[in-house]
Amino acid sequence: MHTFSRAFQSDLEDLMRWRRDVRRFRSDPVDEALLQECLDAFLLAPSVGLSEPWRVIRVESDMARAAALENFTKANDDALRGYSGEKAKLYAGLKLSGMQDAPVQLAVFSDEATAKGAGLGAGTMPEMRRYSVVSAIMLFWLAVRARGLGLGWVSILDPDRLSRDLDIPTDWQLVGYFCLGWPETVDDSPELEHAGWEERRGALPIETR
Repeated sequence: MHTFSRAFQSDLEDLMRWRRDVRRFRSDPVDEALLQECLDAFLLAPSVGLSEPWRVIRVESDMARAAALENFTKANDDALRGYSGEKAKLYAGLKLSGMQDAPVQLAVFSDEATAKGAGLGAGTMPEMRRYSVVSAIMLFWLAVRARGLGLGWVSILDPDRLSRDLDIPTDWQLVGYFCLGWPETVDDSPELEHAGWEERRGALPIETR
């Protein structure tokens, strides 16, 4: 197994620390070659049975983007009604999507019916295909951040509605909707922590059985 230098290990830890969920983007375009470099990280990702079930849709048209934004807006309004008191005030002040500003928007799906991999490892846990997609997304996220770009994961969406609006095959399951671009600011701590929504743990709790 190849061993990396201490300097590389330190840089990798910094990269993981500075990987943030970005919601505030500049309008500057992202160079196509640079974007492709980042997307190529998917090709390095592990997947159950080597099934490579990730399917990436670039959401470009005004109609598709408007539908996705409307989807988020409704889901966000519904979510706000689920809070009360101080949490409702905090929630109302959070910026939870960069969909109005991000120059690149991607919807990433898991192909639940893929024949690639011949079902190896997914017979008892079919959700492993979606876990594989998440693993690929994380490599993509680190590649994006290493190049100075920002990525934001929009989870406040109706996935079935998004799939219908984008005319997605019925066997594909949404894993995430992502906004990508140049961040307005860069921070090494979560925006939700700054806003007082929640605090990051200082130590990893591990239980034994």
